[in-house]
Amino acid sequence: MPHRTELYEDAPPACWPIVYSPDYNITFMGLEKLHPFDAGKWGKVINFLKEEKLIADDLIVQAREATDEDLLVVHTRRYLNKLKAGKLAVDRGWAINVGGGFHHCSSDKGGGFCAYADITLAVKFLFERVQGVSKATIIDLDAHQGNGHERDFMDDHRVYIMDAYNRYIYPGDGFAKRAIKRKVELEWGTEDTEYLQKVQTQVEGALNELKPDIIVYNAGTDILDGDPLGGLAISPQGIVKRDEVVFKAARSRRIPILMVTSGGYQKRTARIIADSILNLHNLGLIDKELVSSGAGNPKVEQMIRDSTKDLTNLSLQ
Repeated sequence: MPHRTELYEDAPPACWPIVYSPDYNITFMGLEKLHPFDAGKWGKVINFLKEEKLIADDLIVQAREATDEDLLVVHTRRYLNKLKAGKLAVDRGWAINVGGGFHHCSSDKGGGFCAYADITLAVKFLFERVQGVSKATIIDLDAHQGNGHERDFMDDHRVYIMDAYNRYIYPGDGFAKRAIKRKVELEWGTEDTEYLQKVQTQVEGALNELKPDIIVYNAGTDILDGDPLGGLAISPQGIVKRDEVVFKAARSRRIPILMVTSGGYQKRTARIIADSILNLHNLGLIDKELVSSGAGNPKVEQMIRDSTKDLTNLSLQ
């Protein structure tokens, strides 16, 4: 019998399925400025979206704090603390957690700035609590290999993992690579054209190979040119296009998608994430009123037709 939890309470219909809490942003007497990770980038993303009049404080979903029992769905007793989580993607067809994507953490071990296995937690909660969700695909496009969720789902045939990463950087976890069904190992300095072609081909291939009930999309921006840890050379426009490719593939197939923002170690990444969300909205790929099935919703039906047509003509320049 599933334990009692408040994480899955229904969000108000008027809210965007965008999850955020000011507690995502980390401060410690100014020392956070010395760390390569922009610990305040999530708040900056929200502020940019407010400036563009896409959202307001009362139109986003406030993240809830997980209890110890919630975390025990994934973590062992000896590895507990706090986690912010939200469940919206299945209900609305899409959701974005402006934070999260701690893909180096497995059920009993952290790593690489990642303390909590939020991707594993999201997938396992959906399997446990949402009727009709029995297969999941993780599309991990952070510059680093997502070895945490790979270790957690090593022998779980319900979970299909696609991972595209710089082959030469952390973590280089050979054991975890055994869990990857579709592996895209990138060279130093990979640029937009090659990268986007590979992403589109492999995302389409992954979703054609197995149609899941949910996609968890780890949308790291550490692929950005100049990132001190990622080692790739993708432009801001390339990141926006990448997210567009993934959402078009999901929405054209009517597969709910949950996006988390993961790594990104430059000050300009917050603006890029906000621009990408605005682009998805402008293209009709995300909307406050969308639901997962889209049945009877002319707006959803037209968006799916347009997305299917656009996929055949997508410019990757």
